[in-house]
Parts: sequence; structure tokens; C-alpha cells
Amino acid sequence: MQRTALAVAAVSAEDLSKAGVADVTGLTKLVPSLIVQPATGASVGFYLRGVGSLVGNAFTENPVAFNFNQVYIARPAALLGSFYDLERVEVLKGPQGTLYGRNATGGAINVIPTKPKLGHFGGSINLEYGNYNAIRAQAAVNLPVGENAAFRLAGQVANRDGYLSDGYDDENGQALRGSFRLEQGAVSATLVADYFHQGGKGTGGVLVPSQFAPSAPPVDDRIGNSDPRSTSALLGAILANPFLPPPVKIVSPTLNGILLARNDGFNDNDVWGISANIDVDLDFATLTVVPAYRDSRPDYLTYNGGYYGRVTETAKQKSLEVRLSSNGDGPLKYVVGGYYFDEDQSSFNHFVQGQVLSTKFAVDLDNRSAALFGQATYEVIPDFRLLAGVRYSHERKKTAIALTQTGIFAGVPVDPFNNAVAPVRVSPAAKTFEKVTWKGGIEWDVTPRNLLYANVATGFKSGGFYIAALDNTFSPEKITAYTLGSKNSFFGNRMKLNFEGFYWDYNDQQINFIGSTRNLNAQGNPVTGSGLKTTNAGKSRIYGAEVELSVQLSRQGTFMANVQYLNAKYTNFSFTAIGATAPRTTCATSVNPAVPAPPGQSAFLVNCSGKSQINTPKWSATLGYEHVVPVGEMDLVLGARTKIESSRFLAIDYLPEERQGSYMTSDLYLTLKGKEGKWSVTGFVNNIEDETIYAGTSLRPVYPAVFNILRPPRTYGVRAGFEF
Repeated sequence: MQRTALAVAAVSAEDLSKAGVADVTGLTKLVPSLIVQPATGASVGFYLRGVGSLVGNAFTENPVAFNFNQVYIARPAALLGSFYDLERVEVLKGPQGTLYGRNATGGAINVIPTKPKLGHFGGSINLEYGNYNAIRAQAAVNLPVGENAAFRLAGQVANRDGYLSDGYDDENGQALRGSFRLEQGAVSATLVADYFHQGGKGTGGVLVPSQFAPSAPPVDDRIGNSDPRSTSALLGAILANPFLPPPVKIVSPTLNGILLARNDGFNDNDVWGISANIDVDLDFATLTVVPAYRDSRPDYLTYNGGYYGRVTETAKQKSLEVRLSSNGDGPLKYVVGGYYFDEDQSSFNHFVQGQVLSTKFAVDLDNRSAALFGQATYEVIPDFRLLAGVRYSHERKKTAIALTQTGIFAGVPVDPFNNAVAPVRVSPAAKTFEKVTWKGGIEWDVTPRNLLYANVATGFKSGGFYIAALDNTFSPEKITAYTLGSKNSFFGNRMKLNFEGFYWDYNDQQINFIGSTRNLNAQGNPVTGSGLKTTNAGKSRIYGAEVELSVQLSRQGTFMANVQYLNAKYTNFSFTAIGATAPRTTCATSVNPAVPAPPGQSAFLVNCSGKSQINTPKWSATLGYEHVVPVGEMDLVLGARTKIESSRFLAIDYLPEERQGSYMTSDLYLTLKGKEGKWSVTGFVNNIEDETIYAGTSLRPVYPAVFNILRPPRTYGVRAGFEF
């Protein structure tokens, strides 16, 4: 990594274990520049140095590419269940469109599983138990098959009670992965098949005290939003607010009036995939072929936004990547290749707030992407290289939507789950996007252990559709990133000091948020609904610097620090919201008579220009220290890690309850292990301060209460590992 002219954080499997990182959301506390934001059901969104978006349904895609075993994974639910039996996880910062494919506007996350080892019989068993009845068991076995082949089987079972009072935020998952590796002459091939099932109640939310809901329980108490203490506070706030639409008389919490969060949420998500990595040594170059297929089937009921949300989806992804990489020590090194991606999705969504609002829609999506790419470095003079890369991308998106929209039925006994309103079918629509992205730079080995580099790179994420009948398209987003960096090793590699400064020019960022959507009723007339919509943010600029330091203070002690400064601001960002009253936001709002609105409602121009970008703390840092004490034939390892972050907003409403204040959270671990590392026993405490940290936020439509997702509270336990 020190010889690579790229800002990349590499996290080993051992580091993941020490930090208690069991899924992709846990990477947030190890990589300061990365924020992983859980959303509804099985979805997650990535924010890397300010580039990111909320990912909440089949229409939305991450602008940070997620790759498992060299395969780009498009669907948020398909990211789950991969964090076990790993070699490492890499987080590449900045546009990676040249080599890492589609939707790498902000960077890429590479999850690299452990490969089968030829001629080796062995395995490992890892067990963990902690508070909240947390049980995690991992096992792997490596079996040689003759001299040229090997098979590896790994699995994980995890179960934990919920962190919230109503049982939500629990964990229930089972995963299995099989790998086969064959080396024969010039050919090396690895086949990987994996399966994951996620059960449990799923992600939950808490009602946040605010001017709208002053009697909401304290967030620190972790009172889930289906807990009677939370539902009564929300209902009281609605009935007491004279500016809100009149609620229907509540006859039943299920079929009439305001539907409040309940305790019947669940996850029943299945993901499986198969891929191959085939390398052929052609002497002058290596030919790599990566075919892959992935099937993702999320099926869940969630209330984490304060209302009923039922989603079933099937996403089938096929991809093929072919690369030719140069071999040898000549002055020219290159990678050229082609990429094809084919995805078909079908999804049913139903969101219910009671008779005040109920929306059903079915979605069929067809995504096709093809690309040609190449990147090369040329050593002009000894230790000085020029870099150039280019990628041509062609994307086509096609969609068909069936909508069922109900509005406010004051006093009318309509069942919002089985209403009689006829569906509105939208004619299939298709859009095509083409873009050439490029990268250029210089690399200079000042000494064999000191690298200086500078580059300019561009990124692109295609446009598309969101769920509505009218005005439901958005444009591509584009980024130009300027980078100056240095990687250095001193004192016989006992000290590593890396620095990177960056300036990013970000245009038409795709912002996903729950807002007003324009649909059609049974008579074909426009009506205003609510849903996850996408708009382009205009322009923003991002600049900052990151410093990474690792110092071996003695034979026993190592200190680590990673500090990032980030200044990210929307220089031009406005959008239109439609409703009976102005949207709840701290951005400037004004009536926009030029935009048509249904009777009794108005169009409001919301201007957030000058606001900081969401999920962009100005300062963030991770600090760690590890000390090894020899004890006879064993080692005692004492370790501590701290994450520090300044304040940030989590949503574009910029409400006080959507703001995460500055915080510090620390982990401690104590490990006793054998000298050869064959066994270990660890006691750990994570989030010693028991800090309450917001992981995500949702502004409830119609009745604008804010519900936030929380990161884990203080957890502690013991884990044991054995290798054979």
C-alpha cells in the first residue's frame, strides 16, 4: 500500500475482529473518511469524503462502489453477510471510475475473502458471547485436493437481542461460503459461492424530542418507536398541533386514522451469488476474466421511519469483466479491459400512515451497463512516472411502475391496506447515458521509502428514475477531484506517515430524501404523495486533508492515528416541495407559483445553498494504541481505540434533531494468545462511554416527526479463537 499512489485504507481481518466489526456499517469507526448510514430494511448508504446518498429502495444506488471478490455489487441488500473469513477490506478514496467500474464517484470498498491455500489442511473456529445475549460463531476449514487444488468452506451464525426497548435493532443471520482454487500451468482459477439469510426484527428507530414532539422519551433511553411511551408521545404531538391536517378518528390502530409503529416488523432477506476469478499468464501479460451472478431477495416490514413500510424485491445481477495486465519490470505498466453489467429487478412497496396516506407501487427495473477502460503508468526517467487512464461508459435504464395512491380520507372508512382505488400504470420509460471519464497524474519516488504523487480524476454516476408518475427523472452526477499526496516510511519502517490534500468539484449530486412526489389518482388527475425521491443538488465543493500515522514506539508498543479535515458545502442547491404547508426545514423557503400544485396546496422552493453537505464532519479521527507483554510462552495484548468526530447533519432538512453533535467513543480489548498465534482469548468493551450516536434519520411525512436510527450502545463480552 505504501508504494501505491492512492489514498487507501486497508483493514486486516485481525483489525476487524479487534474492533468488533461484523458488517459493513462497522467500518465507520475504523475509517474516518467513511460514514456508512443504515436505512430501511436491508439497505445501507455510503458517504466518503462527502460523496454519498441515502439508499432506501430499488431505485437508489450507492455512489461508492462496493466490490466483493472483485465483483461490483449493485443492490444495497446484497452487501450483507460478507464480513467473515476475510483477508482484508480496502477503502479507496476519490473517484475510481477508470478501474473500479460503475458508480465509483466517491471511491470504492473492496471486500477480499480468504482464498483456499494449496497443499494446506487447516482451519479456524471463533466464538463470541456478549451482552444483549450476543452470540457469534465462525468456522472455516481448508482442504487440499491433490497438489494443484484446494477447497475452503467457511460459515457464520450470529444472533443478538435488540438494542431498543421494543426489540428492534437485533441481529439474526446465517452465512455460508465455499471456495475452490485450481492452479494448472499458466492458469489459476478461483470459484466462490456464498449464501446469506437475514432474519430478526430488523432496524428500528427512536422518536427524537423536538419542538414538534416535546414529550418524546429521551433518546439516551433507547425507547423504540413501537414502544407505547413513544407512540403516545407522537399521537399527543399530532393531536395538539393545530397546523397539521386533521387526523381521522382512531377506531383501530390498524385500519383507521393514524397508523402508529407496531412490534410486528421483521427481516426475511436472502442473498446468494457465485463468481469466478480466472487468471491466465500469457508471459507478457496476465489475462483476467471475472464472471459473476448474484441474486438478492429482501423481504421485510419496517417501522423505523415511524410508519408501516412493507417491501419485497427480487434483483438478479449478471456481470463480466475482462482485463489484460502487463507483466515484467519494464517502464510501461498497463491495465486494459472491458466490463458488462446486466440487472433485472422487480419490487413491491407499500407505505401506510393510516387513512391520512397510503401508497402502493410495483416497480420493474432493467439496468444495462457496458464499458471499455484502460490505465497505464510510464517511467519517464528513473523513479519518475506519468499516469493516464480513461473509461467509456454506456448505461441504459428502463422502468415500468404501477401506482396505487390514496390521499386523505377524512371521516371515510377506507382500509388503507386494501383500498379500492384503481392503480395508475405508467408507460415504460427508458433513458440512456454515456460518459468518458479520465485520470492523469505523476508519481515520484523521492527515495525508495518516500513517494510523492499528484493527480486529477473524474467520476460519473448515471441518472435515472424515482418512484412517481410525473416528473420522475434525474440527471447524472459528475465529479472532478484534484489530489496531492505523499507516502513515507522512516526509521527502518518503524514509522509510517502519509498525507493527502484534496479538492473536489462536485456537480449535480444525486440527493435521495423522503419528500413530496407527484402521482395520478384513479381519474388521471395529479395528486401529491410522499416517497423517496431523487433530485440533483446543483453544485458543491469539497476540500480537506488527511494524515495517517503509525509509529512502533518500542518492540512492544504501536501507536496509530488517522485524522481528517473536511470542508464540504453546497454552493448551489435548491429543490421544489409541494404541500398544504411549507416543508419543515431550516433552509430558506418561498412559494413558487410557476410550479403547478393540486387544489389546496402550494409549490415551495427550498434553497439550501450555502449549507454544509450532509454527513461531512469537519474533523474526524481514529486513535489507537496496542502494547504486547510477553508472559512465558504467551503474549498479553492490551489495546485501545478512540473515534472522535465533530458535528454533522444527517439529512437535507437541517433540523436540530437531525444533527449529530460532536462525540468521542472508545473501545478496549485484552487478548491472551499463544506465541504462534494458534489460539487466543479476548475480553472487550466497545463504546465505553455508552455514547448515543445517530446512524440515520427519517422525517415522517405529513406529520413531521423525526425518527433516528442509533449506532450500538456500550457492548462487552469475550471471544475465543483457535486455529488448526
